[in-house]
Amino acid sequence: MFKNSLWIVLALGVVILIPIGLRSRQNAPFKTDETLVIVTPHNEAVRYEFERAFTASHFQRTGRQVKIDWRTPGGTSEIARYLAAAYLGAFQYEWESRRGQPWSAEVQGAFDNPKVAPGESTPAARARKLFLESELSCGIDLFFGGGSYDFSQQAAAGRLVPCGVPELPFPQTVGGEAYRDPQGRWVGAALSAFGICYNSDALQRTGLGREPERWSDLADPCLKRTVALADPTQSGSAGKAFEMLIQQQIVEAGGDPVEGWRRAMRLIRRIAANARYFSDAASRIVWDVESGDATAGMAIDYYGRFQSESVRRPDGTSRLRYLTPEGGSSFGADPIGLLRGAPSPQLAREFIGFVLSEEGQKLWNWKVGAPGGPKKYALRRLPILPELYAPEWERFRSDPSVNPYAWAAANPPYRPEWTGPLFRVIGFVIQSMAIDPHEELCEAWDALIAAGFPPQATALFDDVSAVDYAVSTKLIKPVLGTAQKIEQTRLSKQLGDRFREQYRQVTALARAGH
Repeated sequence: MFKNSLWIVLALGVVILIPIGLRSRQNAPFKTDETLVIVTPHNEAVRYEFERAFTASHFQRTGRQVKIDWRTPGGTSEIARYLAAAYLGAFQYEWESRRGQPWSAEVQGAFDNPKVAPGESTPAARARKLFLESELSCGIDLFFGGGSYDFSQQAAAGRLVPCGVPELPFPQTVGGEAYRDPQGRWVGAALSAFGICYNSDALQRTGLGREPERWSDLADPCLKRTVALADPTQSGSAGKAFEMLIQQQIVEAGGDPVEGWRRAMRLIRRIAANARYFSDAASRIVWDVESGDATAGMAIDYYGRFQSESVRRPDGTSRLRYLTPEGGSSFGADPIGLLRGAPSPQLAREFIGFVLSEEGQKLWNWKVGAPGGPKKYALRRLPILPELYAPEWERFRSDPSVNPYAWAAANPPYRPEWTGPLFRVIGFVIQSMAIDPHEELCEAWDALIAAGFPPQATALFDDVSAVDYAVSTKLIKPVLGTAQKIEQTRLSKQLGDRFREQYRQVTALARAGH
């Protein structure tokens, strides 16, 4: 009995150990000479193609092997919190343990606050000065991917530093959008727009009778409970998409921010009433639309194009389609930047140079297998180098008809002074008006549709005076600008309760036929 058991144990050991031994020989990691640490919201496809191409280029030039350590905590909002916490820990250690200074809420709130002038007069000023002059590190070299707003916030805080890129072949701004930081702390690596993705098969079941072309098409009652949206308080890209919608409404209001804001809030409310949900992740939108769980949604262009590519039929068609609404978006930069105290600054600058080179830029939009293109994934992103939009390159590009520089010349420019200072306000308003009271909002919308939109109920539904331009700029913006979280929570609850009551009144009026 014992011998039989022993043989069984030995046999099991052989079964387990042989594959491990084979795996260790077959998949043994190559010798790494250098490591580059990058935090990014980019998906696996982008990470794969850029790591493959950069490491090969670096090895060919230097004979040294590079390993890229990708950090992917989530979207840009999660990355911002990740970086803020990492630098807070590094600074607190420097201030308390190495400098022997007392830690306080004043110091904590000042060291990465762009509103605090560096100096020697107060602990806050000294903390800010120390941080901006330091080489404190979060253990990461580069921040790669996101929006210019996110990178501008990181640069202003002092977490990004000049990356030393040479003169670039594109201007600082295009169509009102910033393509690089004036101080060189970040630079655009690719270009992105925002638009509508939709499932052509699911669309036929809604009764809409046409393909969506404008943001306002997402507010059509035929799309009730079938629109996929992302939460702008959790996703910077979702916030930018809503900002583009607001910009278009201001343009159509003759450039009047007050009237344009009112129109936009009414439109956003109706789109939100059609929403199945507000996701924390903007990437989920295209997956649900592609699968038919949602009919349409607001999406970043490359999410839509990449997912459309992944389900393309043999005849070249795809059930998932994407469009950028005419006059309803602009092409903004998707940047890269060098983080303060980067462990490998020289290698990090080399990576930035590679991303901006013709070799790196072709990876964004060249077809798989095209000369200089990606090997495995068609990324369906748009390069920032203007020269790659020349006619001779069209046959290699995945999207030869899309030219962001031509689009900028033909469409209204982005006007940052209209909505830029209200970027956080946009998310807060949408959360208070549509996300928190979403159940009551949908009930009111259902009642309006069932009653044929009676005038009194419809007028009350379209009343957005609680979050009009004056309230948003003079009340909400100052509250969000303070560190008093309790005041922000109180205001959010106050507005949420007000909208819930408003929607209940709309429901009652509609059911009564008023």
